[in-house]
Amino acid sequence: MAPIIKDAWEIDLMREAGRIAGRTLAELVRMVAPGVTTGQVDAKAEELIRAAGAVPTFKGYKGYRHTICASINEEVVHGIPSVERTLKEGDILSIDIGATYKGFVGDTAVTVPVGRASAAALKIIEATKGALDAGIAQMAPKKRLGDVSRAVQEHAEQRGYGVVRNYCGHGVGRDMHEDPQVPNYVAPDLRQMGLVLQPGLVLAIEPMLCEGTYRTKTLADQWTVVTADGKLSAHFEHTIAVTKDGHEVLTLP
Repeated sequence: MAPIIKDAWEIDLMREAGRIAGRTLAELVRMVAPGVTTGQVDAKAEELIRAAGAVPTFKGYKGYRHTICASINEEVVHGIPSVERTLKEGDILSIDIGATYKGFVGDTAVTVPVGRASAAALKIIEATKGALDAGIAQMAPKKRLGDVSRAVQEHAEQRGYGVVRNYCGHGVGRDMHEDPQVPNYVAPDLRQMGLVLQPGLVLAIEPMLCEGTYRTKTLADQWTVVTADGKLSAHFEHTIAVTKDGHEVLTLP
């Protein structure tokens, strides 16, 4: 399918969806501390999204029952929040969140340390945030999708990190996952890599970096994705619109 190009009024609604998601995520980050449960963070996320006049995008998606994904340490994505899962000093936590406002989605994620984390943990967080920024910098008319992917991959691998292959960014709009897929590495067998970016295209870019192998496995809960070697992973995401003279990040708080 061809990517869906958004009109200005649709971008306006996506901007509000993105603000709600971004503001909520910023509030959740302030909650993160040793002794807090991921279930508490999830409950606060739903409260804030609904109070802002939006609905949690993830809740009910393919049977998922929660507002956020909360992935700890070696968990790459899709970690399930629970009141029985308590954050510990030195953990790193990835919070992935979506808010739907008047039918349009804002999708964003961040990884943060819990209390005092190790230098290695802080380093992979910084590298993943940098990989996201590198990808966003390529979002402009006449650039190609492959430019975004290449920037993410080069930033990560130059710093010694693996880039997850089997999960990627995506188009976003009325649906959380639209065409095109946005790999975090150069995928020569994917025809969309040559797609020319144009104003009105909205993408969620979301690099997932690993300390060791980029290979992953899914746990028995059928949701939680972990690194195959048990080493740390970090995840960042923004929803970004291509504009006539560059780009606009829609999920800033």
